[in-house]
Amino acid sequence: MAEYEIDGLTLDVPEKLLNDRIAAKLASGKYEGQEAAAARMRLREGQRVLELGAGIGYIATLCARVAGAENVTTIEANPAMLPVIRANLDRNGAEAATLLHGAVTGRAGTEAAIAFDGARSFWAGHIADEDSAPDRLVKVPVLGLDALLERARPHLVIMDIEGAEAYLFDAPWPDHVTSVMMELHPGRYPDTVIQRIVDCMSGSGLTYDPGPSRGRILCFRRVRGR
Repeated sequence: MAEYEIDGLTLDVPEKLLNDRIAAKLASGKYEGQEAAAARMRLREGQRVLELGAGIGYIATLCARVAGAENVTTIEANPAMLPVIRANLDRNGAEAATLLHGAVTGRAGTEAAIAFDGARSFWAGHIADEDSAPDRLVKVPVLGLDALLERARPHLVIMDIEGAEAYLFDAPWPDHVTSVMMELHPGRYPDTVIQRIVDCMSGSGLTYDPGPSRGRILCFRRVRGR
């Protein structure tokens, strides 16, 4: 088990789930630095957070420190990461945060499971595709975004789901969502998907937020007084 400290948070990660690049980012304190900066910029005490793609639990733990752990719901598809995330939340005082297992692949839910590629490095896990090796595949529950938004009623939604964001912007988002932060994965879909994301957010009353947006980190903020 490798142990790292970032911004006063202690994070343990099994060495078998790391590669040299991720280990270097964790050791330098730059792991998910842009996402962390975006969350700090917009999240406030008492706001509710829904995170899609928990990773090792760093961003969820950071949000719990700002907003209160009871206000944080985080989702992870890779079953191998669930005990890692839970342990990192708990050791940093975020025992009250909710951790759910599943892949968010659309607005509506389904009773069927979906194949997930649990890549050797946790950072690279994604919904299975034609390049996925059979020995890496696991079946995971499918969770619908609409039900999660209704359950958690978040003010802030954060997502890093390796391209599955392409399926979450085909209908307006609810008014209680005031900020959305996501990592885009343009290598997994055409530019028309990014256009659809921007158009959906605009139609939902959320505009491009230049403050926390950086590179592939695209952020939106609700427009007031419309």
